[in-house]
This record gives sequence, C-alpha cells and structure tokens, in this order.
Amino acid sequence: MPTPGPRPAARPLSHAERARSFNAAAAQYAANRPSYPPALLDAVEHLAGHPLAGARVADIGAGTGISTALLHARGADVIAVEPGAGMAAQFRATLPDVPIVRGTGNALPLARHSADLLTYAQAWHWTDPVLAVPEALRVLRPGGALALWWNTSATDIPWIAAAADRVVRHAGLDINAERRAIDARAADPTGRLDLVRREIRWSRRVPLDTHLANIASHSVFLVLGEERTAAYLAEERGHLLTVFPDGIVEEVYVVVLLLARVPTAT
Repeated sequence: MPTPGPRPAARPLSHAERARSFNAAAAQYAANRPSYPPALLDAVEHLAGHPLAGARVADIGAGTGISTALLHARGADVIAVEPGAGMAAQFRATLPDVPIVRGTGNALPLARHSADLLTYAQAWHWTDPVLAVPEALRVLRPGGALALWWNTSATDIPWIAAAADRVVRHAGLDINAERRAIDARAADPTGRLDLVRREIRWSRRVPLDTHLANIASHSVFLVLGEERTAAYLAEERGHLLTVFPDGIVEEVYVVVLLLARVPTAT
C-alpha cells in the first residue's frame, strides 16, 4: 500500500511558536543534537584576534548549553542568555556552575561594553537582526567580536540530499529559505557589520535512533504533531537502513561561521 502523502497543517505556525517549541523537548535536544568541532573554536579565536581563555563571553540563545560548554572548557568567562524556561532548566542541570539569565538577542539583559565576544550557535535566525545587530554592538567592548554559527547538513552527499528532499515533501520545510538566513547580507540587513565567512566540515557517527531523535528535535517536527512526525520517522528509518545496514549513521556537517569584529576605540 502506498504511503499517504503529507496532510496540510491546520494553519502555519508563527516564528515565535516554532521558537517556543524547543522548551518541551529540551532533554531530547540535549541528548541528541550534535556539538561542534574544535576547529570551529580555533577559527573563532583566529578571526576574533584573541584567545577564548579569560575572555568575557556571552552565549546568546544558549539552549541546553551545547556551545556554552565548549566555550567554558576553553577557559572563557562565559554567561548564557536563553529565553525559554524549558531550555534554561536543562541548561542548569547540565552546567550548574555557569550563570544563565533569561532574555533574547533582540533585547539583551547585559550592560553596555560588557563582553569581549558574543556567540550565537544555531540561534541568530531566531532574532530580528534589525534589533539584534545594534544590541550586539551596544554590549560588545571596542575590539570585541560577534560570532554566529550553524551546523548545516552536507547536502553534497547523496543520502543527505535525498533525506533533505524527504523533509521538504513531508513537512513542507523550505530548506533554501533556512539557508538564506545564513547569508551575511540576511544576517545583517543593517549593513553595520563586516562579517567574514568560514566553513568547517566535520562528521560524527551515531546510532540510527540518535540520528532520528536528532531530526525529531528540530522545530519543524516539534510543531508537526506526534502522528505525522512518527510516520515520517518510521519511513525514514527504512530509507536509512538501506544506506547504513549496521544501524550506525555517519552524519556529515558543514559549520557555517560568520564573524565580525568591532573597531577598537581611538
């Protein structure tokens, strides 16, 4: 019997509703989402012009603390900013010794010129850049830097490209729109930042169940509904077992990094 096609959603969910959807899935997010390779932090240090060790860093949209933990391990004096109650609770359970405050990139709860580095890991696209850019410039010290990064799927690999097409067909996700948000001009419509772009390729090998749980932790599935998400995951499991019959999936990512330095005061 052919698999039924996707049913249209009752109504499109807003950007804010998608952002809030993570709070109910914070534990799933923390357990299954990929981290970032050491080469990313090396690139941040190089482009920012100073080491992370001892730097005052604010990790905005910190979520469950995946990027915050890496910054902390590098010796940064880091504070996290996170709007969601569920994500913040998971963060506190994971990183009890790192301070976290509630807030968003559009209105940072941080003092003027209080940070050497602001980081947004998988988070800048949840802001309004027209508001977030001047907020970042307000909080950064002269000579500081703003770093934005995203794990993106390496769609030059055939199985990943095919999987991405299935997401579009099932959930109606416009992947091209998601990628446009990572473009420097879209990231800074104000034109006030001189963003430099770097790409870092990396991979991880995980059990198929972890891979599927990672997929299900994305907002497009969190808002899709349990029945439709379960149907997609069952079908996807079958596709992936033909590629990875041993049940171990090699996820390949390209981290897109955008970084801008603030001029040093004269």
